[in-house]
Amino acid sequence: MNTPVKACIALGSNMGDRHRHIQTAFEQLGALVDTELLAHSNLLETSPVGPIKQEMFLNAAAIIQTALPAKDLLKALNAIEQEHGRQDQATRIKWGPRPLDLDIIFYGDLIINQPGLVIPHPLMHERLFVLKPLSEIAPDWIHPKLGRSVMQLLSHVKS
Repeated sequence: MNTPVKACIALGSNMGDRHRHIQTAFEQLGALVDTELLAHSNLLETSPVGPIKQEMFLNAAAIIQTALPAKDLLKALNAIEQEHGRQDQATRIKWGPRPLDLDIIFYGDLIINQPGLVIPHPLMHERLFVLKPLSEIAPDWIHPKLGRSVMQLLSHVKS
C-alpha cells in the first residue's frame, strides 16, 4: 500500500440538484478505497467561466487523505462524475455545463505533468471559485510551483 497523502479536490456543479451533487460527492470522496475525507468547505455560488452561456455554479473544496496514486484518484473522480451524469472526456463540451466537476488541485506537494494529469491544477491560481472555498480549509497550503499559500494566491485574484 502507498503512503497516504493529503490531496485537495475542487468540486463544482451547475446542472440539476447542485446541492445534492456536491453533498453526495463529499460522501463519495470519503468512501473511496484507502481514502478519508478530512474537511470540506461551505458551498459558494459563482458565475460560470468561459464562452458558453450557462447557469450559475455551486463550488466547494475538500481535503482528503488517500493512499491512491494520483492517476488512480483521477480515475475514481471521473467515475464519480459519470455517476452524476457527466459526459465522458470524448463527448463533453469544454467549459460547458455539468452536473458535477471534480478536479485534483493539489496532491501532497507533488508536481505531476503527464498526459491527462497535471497537478497542481494549471489554472487554480487564477480561479476565485477554486481559491475561495479552498481558503476555508487549507489557507496555508503552499502551491509547490509558485511557492505561495492559498491565501496569498486568493489575495491576487479579482472577485
